[in-house]
Amino acid sequence: MKTIEQLTSEAIDLLKKLIATPSFSGEEHHTALLIEAWFKHNTIPYQRENNNIWAYNKYVDESKPYLLLNSHQDTVFPNKDYTHNPFEAIEKEGKIFGLGSNDAGGCLVSLLATFTYFYLHKDMKYNLIMVASAEEENSGEKGLNSVLAHLPQLECAIIGEPTLMQLAIAEKGLLVLDIIVKGTAGHAAHNNPDNSIYNALEIIEWFKNYSFEKISNVLGPMKMTVSQIEAGKQHNLVPEECRLVVDIRVNDCYTNEEIVSIVKKNLSSEKVLIVPRSLKLKSSSIPKNHPLVLAGMELDREIYGSPTLSDQAVLNCPSLKMGPGNSLRSHTANEYIFREEIVEAIPLYIELLNRTIL
Repeated sequence: MKTIEQLTSEAIDLLKKLIATPSFSGEEHHTALLIEAWFKHNTIPYQRENNNIWAYNKYVDESKPYLLLNSHQDTVFPNKDYTHNPFEAIEKEGKIFGLGSNDAGGCLVSLLATFTYFYLHKDMKYNLIMVASAEEENSGEKGLNSVLAHLPQLECAIIGEPTLMQLAIAEKGLLVLDIIVKGTAGHAAHNNPDNSIYNALEIIEWFKNYSFEKISNVLGPMKMTVSQIEAGKQHNLVPEECRLVVDIRVNDCYTNEEIVSIVKKNLSSEKVLIVPRSLKLKSSSIPKNHPLVLAGMELDREIYGSPTLSDQAVLNCPSLKMGPGNSLRSHTANEYIFREEIVEAIPLYIELLNRTIL
């Protein structure tokens, strides 16, 4: 069995290879090959569908529950403010620079090292499944959600995202609504009491001022934001409809279906059409007294609620978000992770699981 130090060194080498390999959402083929090479090098059988790679610990006992370890290999596109080559793993001043280094390459390689450490362990309380998933950044159809159909029922999960190795025990879900507010088209020179843009003002005002009754102890209140508006094609023509897009960050007190019902109850009319884009990006949480959380707190980890979305949204089991790196660095120019964050993360993950599954 390899030592933690050996696994850490190999994980950092893999991170640098991942950085040097473009892997935009839906285009992860070449990073998937790198992850396959990791499993082959460590003599671990794996499965692949599309660009998702997954593996089980060697001594699976189907009578025991399954714990998922997951992080993603895809990245967003680099923004225009990069001064470094985003596909070059530059290491200096203790930092490893490169696109996806922080979100979520450091998490992915740390979890791969952790899974490899436990792969040959016997008599564990949980079976382990490691999934290196695709299409997380765009919530794509060929990401983790597509893999779940091939997996047994999951008892719980650790999702690798940059949290400074603190314990994100809840995560807000995302609900996007497309709203069409109707009116009567007409010439702008004439009086028109049914202007779709004016009709939309009342709708916008409702989203601005409405407060949901339930406030989460971890995630706080619900948040709704009208983020896009589109209407009209020329100055002298009142449009027959005004389109709005509403971004809703859902706490763990409501389901997405409940939110849609509340919105429709308050705004429903023959002039308003409300269509959710998707109901699948749910809020997520794990009880404070869950063994994973208790073990993390014993290791002096802090608990908090995360406002950012991850692959937790497609899971139906309790899930903990935890990983090296800082969420504030994600999607920024000259993205980086500290080498020491990975060096510290792998033994922390291992000790967390030592206290939970052994």
